Amino acid sequence: MIKVVLAANQYASALIKPRGNSARIIELVYEGQFALVMSAPIVEEVRRILSYPKLKKLHGRSPGQIDSFLKMLEKVAILTPSLLSVGVIKDDPTDDKYLVCALEGQADFIVSGDHHLLDLETFQGIRIVNPAVFLEALGQEL
Repeated sequence: MIKVVLAANQYASALIKPRGNSARIIELVYEGQFALVMSAPIVEEVRRILSYPKLKKLHGRSPGQIDSFLKMLEKVAILTPSLLSVGVIKDDPTDDKYLVCALEGQADFIVSGDHHLLDLETFQGIRIVNPAVFLEALGQEL
């Protein structure tokens, strides 16, 4: 089964644009079309960014709704321990958490809208793509 790490911006996009590619990816997670891989640092980043006042206005979810959203994802996700350390993304070292999660979870893809990740294109055999490219690739795999 395909394993995927989603960057925090994908969770935010899914809540802000319920008919967009990121929301479709979350739907496919719940349908079991591929395995979602997460780590505690990713969950915390998602919780933090969804709490930003600017984003709260856009997605309109309460803290309780955000917690429920994250708990549902954690139930279906493969959770990695986040024990490895990599120093790959010099311009934004906090993005290394996605590479660590993908390595530990043996992911096939990282899906992101962040240029720091996308500019890498691949990392140790893991493809780093935007949501549209991922959905296209997934369609070819199914």
